[in-house]
Amino acid sequence: MADKNIPYKIYLEESEMPQYWYNVRADMKNKPAPLLNPGTRQPMKPEELSGVFCDELIRQELDNDTREYPIPQAIRDFYKMYRPSPLVRAYCLEEKLQTPAKIYYKFEGNNTSGSHKLNSAIAQAYYAKKQGLRGVTTETGAGQWGTALSMACSYFGLDCKVFMVKVSYEQKPFRREVMRTYGASVTPSPSETTEVGRKILAAHPGTTGSLGCAISEAVEVATSTPGYRYVLGSVLNQVLLHQSVIGMETKLALDKYGVKPDIVIGCAGGGSNLGGLISPFMGEKLRGEADYRIIAVEPASCPSFTRGVYAYDFCDTGMVCPLAKMYTLGSGFIPAPNHAGGLRYHGMSPILSHLYADGYMEAVSVPQTKVFEAAEQFARVEGILPAPESSHAIRVAIDEALRCRETGEEKTIVFGLTGTGYFDMVAYEKFHDGTMDDYVPTDEELAKYRAALPRI
Repeated sequence: MADKNIPYKIYLEESEMPQYWYNVRADMKNKPAPLLNPGTRQPMKPEELSGVFCDELIRQELDNDTREYPIPQAIRDFYKMYRPSPLVRAYCLEEKLQTPAKIYYKFEGNNTSGSHKLNSAIAQAYYAKKQGLRGVTTETGAGQWGTALSMACSYFGLDCKVFMVKVSYEQKPFRREVMRTYGASVTPSPSETTEVGRKILAAHPGTTGSLGCAISEAVEVATSTPGYRYVLGSVLNQVLLHQSVIGMETKLALDKYGVKPDIVIGCAGGGSNLGGLISPFMGEKLRGEADYRIIAVEPASCPSFTRGVYAYDFCDTGMVCPLAKMYTLGSGFIPAPNHAGGLRYHGMSPILSHLYADGYMEAVSVPQTKVFEAAEQFARVEGILPAPESSHAIRVAIDEALRCRETGEEKTIVFGLTGTGYFDMVAYEKFHDGTMDDYVPTDEELAKYRAALPRI
């Protein structure tokens, strides 16, 4: 069954860990469109962002030209607690599927936060501490980012205020308690504690919330509280920069055994995991050194790539954040309360949006029940209970492997297993009880939000 030359788990030595983050923008001939000031509609200047973000993170956000950013020693030391993470050859899944395809997954769930989010959380907390701030605010969907940030803030002695999407706050109480264990305050969003939250509740009584709503509340608190800044777990350029450590480790591990993937697959909500995983492979593709088929997988209930439009839009529901050019469903779109909370965002990373528009990658949306079928199949043969978000990538990896079985092609598939699903048992319960639905927004519903996009 097994290729004897390749172990089940490929680990890098500490000495082989990446020493820098890779900025894929440096290799993009056409750079992503700039963030726009919501008032003037002109490109944001560093000083205009300084009241919201940490100074060093602003520099990283706006830098389209520096290819390599050295990882500070303090962050590298923290990474050593859980990195390098394993690249796993899915021999058991291959056998179960009876496919000639070779399947690998990069497992990012081997830390307390249970996901890849800690890679950027510790970096953002480090820069906040270095700047002398008292604390940070943020939003979280399923809770992985909030958990990661609360852990990072605890490590550096920072206060952490988290606005958690209401449906996830109610569905995932134990994730909330992990955040509180690390000292964070957790507020269900939208809430009555902020002006923007009250406005959203007045306009949408009984709403289950969205990442866009939670972002608005977190930004309001950050900008109105001295000594605080806002940090984001996805979408932004700086986050994809930090998450590039995932892809760089993946490529180093594959290179160690002379393996070149044909297909690279990642789940896509705001873009942090996907952008991090594909970064070095996309870099080779942009430079003309190699070619890969890169697939973004998103939920059918929140299909920003596959059914959104590429346009400038607000990053948040309250329309207080800068505008970004991205694939979007409209900042007013509030997704159905599906269980992949980390993928319930109306837009997509400007970097990934630009690469998708230029044809460097493809995207597919999948319904929720099909995702959990794949999650269960994977758990039964590979021994890891995957997060609902990660299971989107698993679904398409299985589909591609089955296609190889039909055609006889021996393709090599790599996907990102972003984290574990042990706090998502309500979702698994609904799947097993047959009460999970596959809500998909109608064209009429999406057209309503598309009509409200800002005219730029």
